[in-house]
Amino acid sequence: MESFLLFFEQMPSWQKLIWIIICLVFSWSLESIFPLFNFNYKKWKHAIVNIIFLTTTLIINVLFGIATISIFSYITINEIGLLHLIELPVWAELLIAILFLDFVAQYLVHYLLHKVSWMWRFHMIHHSDTKVDATTGTRHHPGDYITREVFALLAIILLGAPFAFYIVYKIITIFFTYTTHANINMPLWLDKPLSLLFVTPNTHKFHHHFERPWTDTNFGNMFSIWDRIFGTFVYDDPKKIVYGLDVLDGKLDEDILYQFKVPFDKSIKTDY
Repeated sequence: MESFLLFFEQMPSWQKLIWIIICLVFSWSLESIFPLFNFNYKKWKHAIVNIIFLTTTLIINVLFGIATISIFSYITINEIGLLHLIELPVWAELLIAILFLDFVAQYLVHYLLHKVSWMWRFHMIHHSDTKVDATTGTRHHPGDYITREVFALLAIILLGAPFAFYIVYKIITIFFTYTTHANINMPLWLDKPLSLLFVTPNTHKFHHHFERPWTDTNFGNMFSIWDRIFGTFVYDDPKKIVYGLDVLDGKLDEDILYQFKVPFDKSIKTDY
């Protein structure tokens, strides 16, 4: 177990980037073979728009990475956080860390991104995509992603998790991000049982429906248990889903300048 964690702790940035590419290519390949919807669009043009958002995310990751290292050093030296108060096997502490981070840095912040008006304005860009595919997982306005990273840092401080735990969590998160957004026609006999515990391609698609109440459901990233516990889980026929947002012009979903300006356009209705 120690060598496993040491591998992630020492993982260089280029290997993390390779993992992003592997997950993206894997998901993109699956959706080409088993598509849920047959979009009439230029796939590469759509991908480039979303990869531009990925570029801003990677820059933010570098900046937060510097802050994160300092925080990990501080909480380790001063033994800050819940994990320093208990003695459990390493595998159990890792599981607790993944669950806690998934709840705070994914479910909770995602819920707030929908319920707090100024946060929703930044998050709308993720939902404005009218052709949801694997690359949509990379589509986050800088304001949206910074908010998510702040919550991740808060979760780290509260938990006192080792750096290796955080990297394992991030690696798993990347896999779920791309596979759940991928335009995959997942058979119900497989998707529905998996959704009892995990966020699956079908369950996350309801979250990208263009109008409420489905837009405000299925906030989880890895585990569906949070949505089930807090009553925000929904499961229906994925063919009923229509992507985009009813308060935005779907024809501008690939207009990069427009998308970056959306949070600051007061004429756009937020319903909050």
